[in-house]
Amino acid sequence: MNVKTDVLIIGSGIAALQAARLLGEHFQVQIVTKSSVNMSSSYRAQGGIAAVTSQEDHPTFHIADTLTAGENHHERRNVEVLIENGTNIIRDFLKEGFPIDRQVDGDPALGLEGAHSHHRILHAGGDRTGQVLINYLLEQLTPNIVINCYEMAYELLLNTAGDCIGVLTRGEKGTKRYLAHHIILASGGAGALYSCTSNYETSTGDGIALAYRAGAAISDMEFMQFHPSLLWCNGEAKGLVSEAVRGLGGIFVDAQRQPIMKGIHAQLDLAPRHITALALFKKRLNGQETFIDISSIEQFEIKFPTVAQLCHDNHINLQNGLIPVAPGSHFLMGGVIADNMGRTSIPNLYAIGEVACTGVHGANRLASNSLLEGITFGQRMAQFVIQKGCNQNNFSIAFKHYRYPMPLLFTKDQLRQTMMHTLGIVRNPIDMQQFVKQLPSLKTLLDVNLDGLNRQELELYMMHIVATLMVHAAVARPESRGAHIRTDKPQNDRQWEKRWIIFLQGQMKVRNSLYEYHQTRGNAQAIFQ
Repeated sequence: MNVKTDVLIIGSGIAALQAARLLGEHFQVQIVTKSSVNMSSSYRAQGGIAAVTSQEDHPTFHIADTLTAGENHHERRNVEVLIENGTNIIRDFLKEGFPIDRQVDGDPALGLEGAHSHHRILHAGGDRTGQVLINYLLEQLTPNIVINCYEMAYELLLNTAGDCIGVLTRGEKGTKRYLAHHIILASGGAGALYSCTSNYETSTGDGIALAYRAGAAISDMEFMQFHPSLLWCNGEAKGLVSEAVRGLGGIFVDAQRQPIMKGIHAQLDLAPRHITALALFKKRLNGQETFIDISSIEQFEIKFPTVAQLCHDNHINLQNGLIPVAPGSHFLMGGVIADNMGRTSIPNLYAIGEVACTGVHGANRLASNSLLEGITFGQRMAQFVIQKGCNQNNFSIAFKHYRYPMPLLFTKDQLRQTMMHTLGIVRNPIDMQQFVKQLPSLKTLLDVNLDGLNRQELELYMMHIVATLMVHAAVARPESRGAHIRTDKPQNDRQWEKRWIIFLQGQMKVRNSLYEYHQTRGNAQAIFQ
């Protein structure tokens, strides 16, 4: 089945819907999503939106917090765009009537989260900000926007000039071929490559694998953020316990209710996530249980209805004042290299949200900057596409002959367990090198024929591409920085502060900048040296 449209969006989270609501005013838009619109990390987001809205705060403070949390591994200009442009966009949202939580006097009820110097977190519905925001955006979609659920994108299509012009998907109705003037990746991250994660099991990094297979540049794959507080019951993670719980006074404690973060960081339980996650990891490694003590928080179930329901569903008695938690994979800082208008190294292919790597999160994302990223770069990319218009005349597909059958792969459970052990909170070089030997080479993975594979086989293949990129990047970065913590190199190396490990067409290279752009053929072409 063939579908031709103006714009195709792969994904249905905040970034996708923010872009769609703007693009739908000008173009025919098709959205392809692997599951449903209420099964994304965006929809699940309990935290809020970080934005400067008070007189006491200022964008320069927010920028500084972002750089500090990410340990100065950023494209600073993009950070400035995110915070400054994002602040204005959020203020517009509030003027339009986005229903944030407010104090009795009507002012925004601003929360405090990890590594923030000021109260600046906007919430909606208590700890249901993502759900409220998704529904808010869905209500604004025009009839010319079609959402196709339960379709998995598995192959980007390029024309004979090297432009991206479409995608192949597989779903309940078989294989479909979409052709469009603009292809937008907004497919989220890869937290589900780990056995302990806050993500839905569908968050397997497909967009990154798609882009890499098509020839797009990828970077920062060594940086997977682990959230310190996933509800831990019966030996497995059950869901996220929002950082906002600690913003209102919750503290990490052991079974004897002794504070864990005391003496580790000046911001205690609101230290950057890689620091709190490591502290809990060490406790648990020594056989100790870890908890959040919520006894100081009044009306907990009213303020955190999602967390309270999660606890009740898993038979956690909140009257005890302790929620059992453990760290788990949460957010990938790396992805498809894109500029602050979403442009990638392939003409007419864009990447926004968690699937993209713009250098705004550095080595460790600042809490609640993710929804801000999706809203801000979703809008900026949409504005660029609107300005550019639909002028693709070459829809002649450049078919590639793939030489290899599927190599031997891990099972999904084997891969997730190995990722947790090898590329978890703490990494050691021996385990990483062994993992590299067990995985197929990137060259082999790039040249696999996908004909005839079902959705489960395609997803497992995509997971292996992403895992291989991640382990090679982790081996190549000879330091600890942010979420990348090595046992043999426990300190930052200043020589690697502004060094990016970049994957492009089967090669891995190290650069002193994330990208260099020059304008040709109406799109940004990346020059990788």
